[in-house]
Amino acid sequence: MLSVILGLAWPTMLEQLMQTAVQYIDTAMVGTLGTQATAAVGATTTVNWLIQSTISALSVGFLSFIARACGAGDREAARRASGQAVLAVLVTGSFFTVVTLSLSSRVPVWMRVDPAIRELTADYFFIIYTPILLRTAMIIFGTLLRAVGDTRTPMKVGAAVNGINIVLNFLLIYPTRTVSGFFGEFTVYGAGLGVLGAAAASAVAFAIGGVLITLALWRHPVISPKGQKITPDMKILRPCLKVAFPNMLQRFGTSLGYVAFASMINSLGEVSTAAHTIANTVESAFYIPGFGMQTAAATLAGNAYGAGDAKRMRSLASMFIPLEIGLMVVSGGALFLSAPGLVRIFSTHEEVIRLGTTVLRMVALSEPFYGFSIIIEGMMQGVGKTREPFLYNITGMWLVRIAGTFVCTQIWNGGLVSAWGCMIAHNLLLFALFFICYRRGSWNPLHGQEEN
Repeated sequence: MLSVILGLAWPTMLEQLMQTAVQYIDTAMVGTLGTQATAAVGATTTVNWLIQSTISALSVGFLSFIARACGAGDREAARRASGQAVLAVLVTGSFFTVVTLSLSSRVPVWMRVDPAIRELTADYFFIIYTPILLRTAMIIFGTLLRAVGDTRTPMKVGAAVNGINIVLNFLLIYPTRTVSGFFGEFTVYGAGLGVLGAAAASAVAFAIGGVLITLALWRHPVISPKGQKITPDMKILRPCLKVAFPNMLQRFGTSLGYVAFASMINSLGEVSTAAHTIANTVESAFYIPGFGMQTAAATLAGNAYGAGDAKRMRSLASMFIPLEIGLMVVSGGALFLSAPGLVRIFSTHEEVIRLGTTVLRMVALSEPFYGFSIIIEGMMQGVGKTREPFLYNITGMWLVRIAGTFVCTQIWNGGLVSAWGCMIAHNLLLFALFFICYRRGSWNPLHGQEEN
């Protein structure tokens, strides 16, 4: 079982590691342009989370349905679900294209971005969301492939996207310049577009990734939508949406909370915004083990539930939990020790470095607790139990993180450290709620059937 878990998890971990490496490179490249450039790129990051998480929530419904269908040996149902996923991509991607492009000039205002960088932020947002239809395909079709145990194809597509993004960043961000190397000096041509060059590089890379993942799904021997109808099929959509809707509300509600959270941080000034942006980028690399294992947990739990195998379901939990906590202890320790050096990669501003280091070391201590929550939530997604995670996450986000941050920053005039303290309190509450859920067995629809 351990080899199966790692076989599913490592390609997802590697994919996320590559995505995070590109985030690091993007932030570092833009950071050389100054604090204003870093703030302009980071000011709408939480809006990006809001949109992407809503799309990802929809994909969870398909993951649960397909994983259970494969566990039950019903490949035809899995293929029909793939056809309905194509419809979901077309509808959802078109909707977000209209919404994001039409509201791009208003988003920086709503996010309380410094007036000096609002126009730049709006232009960045518009460019990066131009290919949102193809980005939607990357998210949903990638999840479909993972649901049938194919985690390597999304990893390969992700590697291609990241490579394209880095090369285009190098060519589009900076102007033509002379570079010294082992073979002497030579001229490197560049467009000199700055922040907008970074946006264009990401947009082109996402568009190519969407095309590649669509072709991969179309050719897949198990889950190809070829020959399936893309008109609404409620026998497929109803159970998918039943799982997806609470998860969508959860992700929308929590992501909207991230937007409110970032908006309050943006109001603290340019230095706090830059430190928050950099800390988020650095932190994301250290959650890779957790979220990589979550994908494997969701897929294998769905398979076990589809097969009606209660013993396997229980054994999965007993293996995933200590493995996940161990990984997060290691990653949290590494984050605590390396925080100052990592923040310095992205900024030379001493106040930004000090603030970023402080909040990263705070959150590093809470990572093992958050890792437990990630695994239990992943297994619940795989078996289609998304109502409880919705309630837990919404409660923690709005009653602890947002309300606490509002009081600390807007009433008590606290700074970034107090805001991140509220975020950590939110993570600890999630641990407590998911631990109670685990101990009661309510996460497992086959609980109590091990002897049967």
